[in-house]
Order: sequence, then C-alpha cells, then structure tokens
Amino acid sequence: MNTLLMTGAAGGGNALGQFIPLILIIVVFYFFMIRPQMKKAKDQKKFRENIKKGDKIVTIGGIHGKISEVQETTFLIEVEGGHKLKLEKSAVSMDSSTLIGADQK
Repeated sequence: MNTLLMTGAAGGGNALGQFIPLILIIVVFYFFMIRPQMKKAKDQKKFRENIKKGDKIVTIGGIHGKISEVQETTFLIEVEGGHKLKLEKSAVSMDSSTLIGADQK
C-alpha cells in the first residue's frame, strides 16, 4: 500500500514537470513576439496622433508627401507636382526623416 501512495505522488510531480517547458515557451513567446509588437503599435499610434501640418511622411504604400491639412481621421498630403491626396491616418507609416539617407537630399 505504501508503494501505491508513493507511485501516485511521483506521478503528480512528474505531470508538473511536463508543463514547465510549455510555460517557459509561452513566456519566451510573450517577451520576444507579443510585447514588442504591442509596443510598436503603441508608438505608431502616438506618432500618428502627433503629426502636424508641414511634416513630411511616408505612407504604407510608399508615397512620400508633406502634410498640408490635418482632419479628425484623415490627412491631406501634397505630393510631387503639387498634387494633393486625401489619406486615412492609418495609412501613414513613418516620418520621412527617419529614412536612411533622407537627410542627404
């Protein structure tokens, strides 16, 4: 009877040991994948909220332009040739000054 109790106790400890690698994988996945992605999304949102008239931007599609008007959910940008485009705020990717070599032009 003592051996039966010891076997059951050892089996319970072994089950906990089997979940430790799974827990570690989840923790590593969170810190290397999910957390940086959430931080990047937060920074992108903050960037879009701080854009003002006169800023040079690049859209997700790769269009370079200068902000000529800011509205609640859209921007009016001026592109080369004096043409103007109306874009959703979510279409703005980055500030063109963050591009490599942008300051050399």
